[in-house]
Amino acid sequence: MPNEVETQAIVCRHSGIVSSERVAGDTSVDEDCESLPMADRTVRAAGGLITREGSEGAEILLVHRPRYDDWTLPKGKAKRGEPDEACALREVEEETSLVCDLGDEVAVTDYVVRGAPKRVRYFAMTPRPGSEAAPRNEVDAVRWVSAERAIELLSYERDRKIVARLAERSAP
Repeated sequence: MPNEVETQAIVCRHSGIVSSERVAGDTSVDEDCESLPMADRTVRAAGGLITREGSEGAEILLVHRPRYDDWTLPKGKAKRGEPDEACALREVEEETSLVCDLGDEVAVTDYVVRGAPKRVRYFAMTPRPGSEAAPRNEVDAVRWVSAERAIELLSYERDRKIVARLAERSAP
């Protein structure tokens, strides 16, 4: 059942930074992004928890980013006015070459990057037939691994928690 109080996102036209307030109403665009207090600005992003059935069971796709030398789940910043679901599909394709079918939201993480709060929504995804994973753009490697191996490889605790929850739900 939808919550009667919705989140209104005030989006800076120049940076794509979002300030969220618990109010009733629609999304509005702020004319002057300087009017947003720094503490209230949130970078909006989305990504995918991409799974497939491998030869030894379920596998999850991880990406390696050389800029940070980290293993993570594919994700990226939303464009102004872009729905989170569209952002997730776009970012997954841009980073992994995969065209995927979108499933339900599986997790939301909040953290701080260079002093700015960031919120990432992750959606379950499965690759479409014939779609093959390959690194692109800021990603130099992709790897299909079991949930157990993903938990070992992932660089961030927030990502490990997402995969652990998926593994718990999938356990018999």
